[in-house]
Amino acid sequence: MSAHRMALPRIVKVAANVVAQRKHLLDDRRAAATASDNMINEQPRNARVLLIDDDQELSHMLSEFLGTDRLRLTVCHTGEDGIDAFTQGEFDVLILDIMLPGMSGLEVLKKVRQVSQVPVIMLTARGDDVDRIIGLEFGADDYLPKPFNPRELLARIRAILRRAQPREDDRRHRSLGGISVDTRTHRATVDGSPMQLTGTEFEILKSLLETPGEVVSKEQLSERALGRRLLPYDRSIDTHISNLRGKLERAGNKNETIQNQRGVGYLLIPGS
Repeated sequence: MSAHRMALPRIVKVAANVVAQRKHLLDDRRAAATASDNMINEQPRNARVLLIDDDQELSHMLSEFLGTDRLRLTVCHTGEDGIDAFTQGEFDVLILDIMLPGMSGLEVLKKVRQVSQVPVIMLTARGDDVDRIIGLEFGADDYLPKPFNPRELLARIRAILRRAQPREDDRRHRSLGGISVDTRTHRATVDGSPMQLTGTEFEILKSLLETPGEVVSKEQLSERALGRRLLPYDRSIDTHISNLRGKLERAGNKNETIQNQRGVGYLLIPGS
């Protein structure tokens, strides 16, 4: 079979996704423009969002849609341009397409994570589970498969922005053994040494520290850390837990253990 014939099914699949994406965007642009003030004010005004996606028409329509929600969107169409924009500016959220020409989205994610823990939402092709898991392992906070409803993307952005806001809390400091988190500064430490956690990893650790020795369900962790319901066959929380375990170990924690209660959730076991 020729290379062109082998590539045809993938081309057809991508084209179908693009058509469906356009439909979602066109259906929702008017609805977004008439959204209530209460919905619009759910996140800080003028939050800065960097979108890296090579689909120029999709990027244009997302710019219009997200602009109605007081988000300041910077758009780049290649990984190289995205890295340049990221290093020259300050952003609250990064939306990153995995399938980019030249430098791939995963390469961009690796470079970003070398210097920043900015929240990252990946845009992936529906069914590409391997890329999705690798992206989470590289430090992405969440993912959204294409074609997606722009309202869902907006909801994910809002959840991330709400999570990042400093909060007054009666229990600002939570700790167990050598592990400690500060909920107002979003700072986590092991024996006083700072850890570089993504926002999602921080929220998971905080949730486990709130009830040490007690199981926190994956559904609860998804709601608290990702701001959304746990989807069927969704391995996001498991991957974030794996990343968190590794970071705790590398930071020198040898006592407390994150344990999996199969079919239920996770718990943080105090050290002896």
